Amino acid sequence: MLNYLLSFITGAVISVMVIFNTELGAVTTTEISTMVNQIVGIIALTLLMFVFRKNKELCPKRVKSHWYMYFGGIFGLFILTFNFYTVIEIGATLSMALAVFGQSATGLFFDLTGLFGMEKKRITKQKWISLAVSFLGILLMSLLSGGSFKPAFLLMGFAAGALTMTQMIYNSTFAKAKGPLFSARQNVISGLVGIVLFSFIVKPQESIKAISILPSIPFYLIVGGGLLAVWVVACTNIVIPKIPAVYSALLLSAGQLLASLILDYFIYSTFSFALLLGTVVMLIGMILSFLSDKKAIS
Repeated sequence: MLNYLLSFITGAVISVMVIFNTELGAVTTTEISTMVNQIVGIIALTLLMFVFRKNKELCPKRVKSHWYMYFGGIFGLFILTFNFYTVIEIGATLSMALAVFGQSATGLFFDLTGLFGMEKKRITKQKWISLAVSFLGILLMSLLSGGSFKPAFLLMGFAAGALTMTQMIYNSTFAKAKGPLFSARQNVISGLVGIVLFSFIVKPQESIKAISILPSIPFYLIVGGGLLAVWVVACTNIVIPKIPAVYSALLLSAGQLLASLILDYFIYSTFSFALLLGTVVMLIGMILSFLSDKKAIS
């Protein structure tokens, strides 16, 4: 039961992590927020690698891997940027709903194509219906919320979810060769290199100014996003594989959606009946997907 509970909590933590990164980006820049997040992650993961250096599951003997597997952090730069703008423009609930939908749709795509070495699977009719129901939930949120129907940001939210699923599959392949903690740290290192180059080549003055105000920002806001990211990495790589994938997918998504609904109410004061209705419809869609997956493996 503890593993199931941690899966749900991890989904909720993802939503809280996005809010931390968004709020830090709002007072600095989205690039500096990403940079700080990556630095905190590197420090925390390095400490974890030292503490668990003798654990064969977390720090196994490393084998050779393709050079391009070391650059998974590039996905994270786009994900963090997309999350920042979507939360600001359309709210946390709709942003996370779009991300969850993007993850589901991309997961189906990988099942159909077998990309990144994934096993090809036949998609059942019930699976397509569940995706359609989830899409209906998105429509209800965006069309009935008033002011939330912004096509560019809706696509951006979907893209964040699609890239998240792609990154997860990409990193899991790398983790098989290098171990989950090394894979996670290298993912953050490559992301940090990318965002530093971008920040100081494209926006040097803005970046320097944003860094100069970091000492005046509350410490919890600076380290919060990075530490929560480490929690997410640890749970998705260690705890979640211990339970059936159909359960972890449902619990993660439910945690993200429900936490986002609460965050919108308490932080952004954007709670509405449309968001609640859309969330319920999306949860129904995910339950249908869960039942389809469970039937397929039973």
